[in-house]
Amino acid sequence: MKTDLLKKYRTWIEIDSRAAKWNYDIFRKLIGKKTKLWAVVKSNAYGHGLLAFGGLMEKIGVDGFCVDSVVEGSALRKAGIKKPILVLGSTLPGRYAEAAKNDITITISSFESLDSFARAKQRPDFHLKIDTGMHRQGFFIEDVPKIIKLFKAKKIVVSHCKGIYTHFASAKDINYPAYTDLQFEKLQKAKALFTAAGFSNLVVHASATGGTLINPKYHADAVRVGIGLYGLWPPRELEVQLGDKIELKPVLSWRAVVTEVKQLAAGDYVGYDLAERVPHAMTMGILPVGYWHGLPRALSLTGEALVGGARARILGRVSMDMAAIALQGAEKAGVIATLIGRDGRDEILAWEPAQKAGTTHYEFLTRLNPLMERIVV
Repeated sequence: MKTDLLKKYRTWIEIDSRAAKWNYDIFRKLIGKKTKLWAVVKSNAYGHGLLAFGGLMEKIGVDGFCVDSVVEGSALRKAGIKKPILVLGSTLPGRYAEAAKNDITITISSFESLDSFARAKQRPDFHLKIDTGMHRQGFFIEDVPKIIKLFKAKKIVVSHCKGIYTHFASAKDINYPAYTDLQFEKLQKAKALFTAAGFSNLVVHASATGGTLINPKYHADAVRVGIGLYGLWPPRELEVQLGDKIELKPVLSWRAVVTEVKQLAAGDYVGYDLAERVPHAMTMGILPVGYWHGLPRALSLTGEALVGGARARILGRVSMDMAAIALQGAEKAGVIATLIGRDGRDEILAWEPAQKAGTTHYEFLTRLNPLMERIVV
């Protein structure tokens, strides 16, 4: 497998199908049989590849998918995905017909959107977003009576409403659930108002990965699991609290070929702006990846790769398409460097370079260039 990859790619991303199945089984067991498990594959599946990971998840058995846009949903349909798809982001009226044609459910989160939806000639199904405290998208709980009145006046609108949901702002600590409880109570109040008005068949959902892990009472009719299916924890606090009971396995590995190896003399400079001057003779390797590929410039001088199971520090500046690393001395051009993932006994987890770059593993992964090949192994 590796030999074939080396003939075709300078850098690639591997998606571990066994790890993905492991994580799926963990969450399926957590939520039980009555709750649907939706895979959140927005933003190119958190960098894992929308089509590669989406196709894998459909085979493994998720009940549906959550995406950011109709564009992503249509790409999944074109690739043969049959399971339900919910768009979490906003949808402009010009995309309603495409969503309806491809059986993609959208989110309605404002009265302006409801108005444009009511006037549209072609309408997809939709879920209502309730703002229970995140204060991004969504109707306030005080808006629900007005929504119900509008529904009763415009039957064509309500016939397309299939669910209501919210998003937790801080579901990351099992010891401090107060705000999450408050948000969930507001969602339950919204549900009760709709039920009392005769709209009783709505799918209700609230939990992303954090809420799903924290408490089963948040599971409702469906959970929207993103980072957990990729084998990563939402915040590290939850890993500390639950890691002894739940094991998640990272799905993504990022590899690159060392394209050149050269010897540096003591005092030689490396990279743009003469950012580093080596204190002694050393062996340097060149990686054909840079910040265009998703290796942040902030990792200059501090980032690492694994080569032959050993840590190799980034030398000098990370440039657009290349980075230099310090090798042990015996390596030759053509060896594989691992930027994320395991090599031998060592492993670089996504949160490590993210932390060094001053960001989160969410941002680090989603910024991995979508043109890099994603290969399911």
